Amino acid sequence: MSLDAATVRRIAKLARIRVEDEEVQTLQGELNAILGYVEQLGEVNVDGVEPLSGGAQMALRQREDVVNDGGIAGKILANAPDRELNFFAVPKVVE
Repeated sequence: MSLDAATVRRIAKLARIRVEDEEVQTLQGELNAILGYVEQLGEVNVDGVEPLSGGAQMALRQREDVVNDGGIAGKILANAPDRELNFFAVPKVVE
C-alpha cells in the first residue's frame, strides 16, 4: 500500500496537524515506510500462537496485607536536620 500526497494531507487534517506543503513529501515517505513494515508483519507465521486480548487473564501474585511501621525509623530519620522522637521536626508555618 502506498499513500499519495492527497492522502497524507487528509490524514493530517483528520489528526488536526498542520502540515506545510514542503513537509508533505517527507511525511509521505515516512508513512509509506511504516505501512511497509506493517505489511512485513503480516507475513510472520503465527500458527499455533494463541491470541492475547490483554493481561487480564494473568493471575497476579498477592502478598499478605499487613500494617506495620517498617521498623526502619532510625534509618529514615538519620539524615533529618531536626527530629523529635520518631518524627521529622519542621518549623512552624501557620501563625
